[in-house]
Amino acid sequence: MKLVEAVLNGDRMALARLLTGLESESEASQKALDLLFPYAGKAHLIGVTGASGTGKSSLVSQLVLAFRRPDKNARPKRTAVVAVDPSSPYTGGALLGDRIRMRDLAGDPGVFIRSMATRGNAGGLARATASSVQVLDAAGFEIILVETVGAGQAEVEIARLADTIVVVEAPGLGDEIQANKAGILEIADILVVNKADRPGVEQTERYLRGMLEMSSKQAGLGLDEEWTTPVLRTNALTGEGLPDLIEAIYRHSEYLKDSGKYATRARARLEDELKGRIQERLLERWKMQTSEDDLQEALEQLSRREISPRQAVQNLVEDKIT
Repeated sequence: MKLVEAVLNGDRMALARLLTGLESESEASQKALDLLFPYAGKAHLIGVTGASGTGKSSLVSQLVLAFRRPDKNARPKRTAVVAVDPSSPYTGGALLGDRIRMRDLAGDPGVFIRSMATRGNAGGLARATASSVQVLDAAGFEIILVETVGAGQAEVEIARLADTIVVVEAPGLGDEIQANKAGILEIADILVVNKADRPGVEQTERYLRGMLEMSSKQAGLGLDEEWTTPVLRTNALTGEGLPDLIEAIYRHSEYLKDSGKYATRARARLEDELKGRIQERLLERWKMQTSEDDLQEALEQLSRREISPRQAVQNLVEDKIT
């Protein structure tokens, strides 16, 4: 397939065209993804998440610059960004468009930035995000940053996609940190207090360290006992703290390699995608085999309390999907 060859050869227009096809769920793009899949599995996936107003986009921009213009003798890494934005209420497209806040990165052939609309998908990730990441991986990008829309606790979905999860907080958010603590803090591989020049940064950092310490003493939260989550201060506008953040990302990458958890996370990611696709396919089959009359009749029976929801599911599903 010419499109696949073009993507593998570094054709940026072909790459953009394929990503657009994945968002619209075209059959041709899905077949291209099938052919590209064997070439994926090499990139380091970094999820950047947190509440709105923490400066995630500015921080991602600084991270990309750091990966492209490293200190000392390090080699620049081909870096891609998938920025998941709220959907426009009018067009359904990404509300922030081509991520104009990352315009400083324009013109670098080693950087590719893609905005994606959530289209109502819960969890802060667009439906086609996983597929797009696989394509960018196959296209040879070594670092792929996935920035999620600020949707609060539901953003734990990023934990199923990324190798390293960077959770960004900021001083002065108050109750937002309180709301996030039950979900987002527990998925963090690295915690960042951005906008560190603001008043209250010490209090925020102290609070987050306390939450991490308390969480580590509780069972069943899925915390990694072998990795101690660092809490770092950054200022994305000045670059303060960026070297420490980059160093922490590389340390976590080495930890994943040495512990064998790179492979574990990759397998879990593929399992999650497989189950999701099975659910979608089964739902499609059920819709094709179930009439609107059958559905309305079941709702009427439920409304009259003649059957329970479990019995309604048995009636509508058991004979439909075999």
